[in-house]
Amino acid sequence: MPEVTLIEGIRQAMDEELARDENVFIVGEDVGPRGGVFRATEGLYEKYGGERVLDSPLAELSIVGVGIGAALYGLRPICEIQFADFIHPAFNQIVNEAARMCYRSNGEWQVPMVIRAPYGGGIGGGLYHSQSVEAFFAHVPGLKVVIPSNPYDAKGLLKSAIRDPNPVIYFEPKKGYRLIKGEIPEDEEVLVPIGAANVSRPGTDLTVIAYGMMHYYTLQAAQAAESKGIDVEVIDLRTITPIDKKTILASVQKTGKVLIVYEDNLTGGFGAEISAILAEDAFTYLDAPIRRLAGPDVPAAPYSHPLQNWFMLDPKKISDAIQELAEF
Repeated sequence: MPEVTLIEGIRQAMDEELARDENVFIVGEDVGPRGGVFRATEGLYEKYGGERVLDSPLAELSIVGVGIGAALYGLRPICEIQFADFIHPAFNQIVNEAARMCYRSNGEWQVPMVIRAPYGGGIGGGLYHSQSVEAFFAHVPGLKVVIPSNPYDAKGLLKSAIRDPNPVIYFEPKKGYRLIKGEIPEDEEVLVPIGAANVSRPGTDLTVIAYGMMHYYTLQAAQAAESKGIDVEVIDLRTITPIDKKTILASVQKTGKVLIVYEDNLTGGFGAEISAILAEDAFTYLDAPIRRLAGPDVPAAPYSHPLQNWFMLDPKKISDAIQELAEF
């Protein structure tokens, strides 16, 4: 199997779904001839034309609003928000319209749309190009929130999201676009179900739960911990809404210790919800307090690279937290 980058897995998914279903189209800022700011849609305009790969005005509210209207008429839009930091003008459309449409119509109206957005820090983007916003949307019933951590899952989850009958928020760890590589088979269709976590590294001593870029770093930290005699089990959530409670609880029942790693601010981040689930449903399995390792409670990753490094988690910080928990 050929090795490809994370962003290539995303591009493959859109290419295959555009070819498979004429109702699929892409809309967003600079997604056409330029191929997107990160080149996620590179080559698709030339292949499918301007009626299916549409450049939009610089107006996120209208990108999502157009997507909702098109979805209600039977199309399957892929709406690209150039950076997750810019998704907030569309918050009302996403939360009050797309997420609630099926419920308010008693199932008669569905909104089969995907909203893609690169999220997270680590690229020197500063305050307005580094935010992790997944917790806002994980709170909203009616939305699915997907965050892949490797090329195979990026492709398989995006294809599943495009085929889903209701709205899916698909966040992409932009730091990993070209850093994270992996194999994708060429001779079979890749589909990964939404809502299923993956035990990416079996272990017995403690469990680390992560997603996106933090999962990539956690695997490196777990490898370092192995040299110190610590056998770490790693869970890649892949989907944070709906969350795979069964896989999480089974792992913690086995290991008795758990570390939750996420890039967002510590307070109110999605790791707090995981912690609550464990406190309610796994208390009797625990041999140590639930630990969270996350970004500090400051507005966003600073532009300065030394300060960005202070803000961001990395394999060393995760490895240190694993060591501390193992010794508890």
